[in-house]
Amino acid sequence: MKLSIVIPAYNEGPTIHEILNLIDAVQLVGGIEKEIIIVNDCSTDNTEAAVQRYMSEHPNVPIVYHAHAVNMGKGAALHTGIRVATGEYVVIQDADLEYDPEEYNVLLKPVIKGFADVVFGSRFMGGRPHRILFFWHSIGNKWLTQLSNGFNNLNLTDMETCYKLFRRDIIQGLKLEEKRFGFEPEVTAKVARVKDVRIYEVGISYYGRTYAEGKKIGWRDGVRAIYCIIKYGLFA
Repeated sequence: MKLSIVIPAYNEGPTIHEILNLIDAVQLVGGIEKEIIIVNDCSTDNTEAAVQRYMSEHPNVPIVYHAHAVNMGKGAALHTGIRVATGEYVVIQDADLEYDPEEYNVLLKPVIKGFADVVFGSRFMGGRPHRILFFWHSIGNKWLTQLSNGFNNLNLTDMETCYKLFRRDIIQGLKLEEKRFGFEPEVTAKVARVKDVRIYEVGISYYGRTYAEGKKIGWRDGVRAIYCIIKYGLFA
């Protein structure tokens, strides 16, 4: 079995080698292999050079590299990575250091036991470390999650989480449209409508960033998320 790890990257030159080191160090349960798919969304920093250097210095790390000619957004980068994935399962991994690859095994556990087809990693459940940051971001996240739950008849605690693991045939079978951060509510709505899908949620840690440290999502993305929840909740 193989896990495809899709990394959308935009101006992550300073940290992408660190996340790749962490991914490489993870030993997946049951001898599961890794496929690391990096999609550079037309970064304006040294992201491409950093990735190419890492690949030349670590030839045994299974990295597949793709680069967009123009910047199209995180969702578009995920579309590219998902399309070329070959593993039985696909997980999303941001290129920053907010999420810990050691927890892939936490996400995989319901899959390995035969219970789950899709697993969300929640930052708001369980006893794992969680950096304390912005009150209103927290309120907004929880409100968006509840709105999404209402439209999709789910009881998730963290719809906006990066860590989502999918059976590959399920995620590749969805027609995904959102090119920016609307990916999260869209994919949640569409996967919820897959016949007989089994969705699980597990607690994960969260080492969040401030805007000074490189966080990119903003209030406009929150407005877009509301639009996407309603659009795909009604018409997915």
